[in-house]
Amino acid sequence: MKLAQQADRFLQKASDDKRLLPSHISLFMAMFYYSPDKPGDHFQVSRKKLMRFSRIKSVATYHKCIRELVAYGYIDYQPSYDPYRASSVALLN
Repeated sequence: MKLAQQADRFLQKASDDKRLLPSHISLFMAMFYYSPDKPGDHFQVSRKKLMRFSRIKSVATYHKCIRELVAYGYIDYQPSYDPYRASSVALLN
């Protein structure tokens, strides 16, 4: 599936998902922006970059959105717990 199709599918699904807030959609689209060309592959993410791109100001809101996107089946997230290593994320179909 091409990236444009994946973004289109996410936005269609998100429009019907009443649990998602604008912060979830914004964060997912920030991840999408930094994702590789192959959907489903894990890639490194920087919290600082994602927060800036998605306009999320609070670290607590960022972590809440990440946790809920995982719970709702939109992403797979593997935190690094190391301040010098980026966490890993994969966008799910």
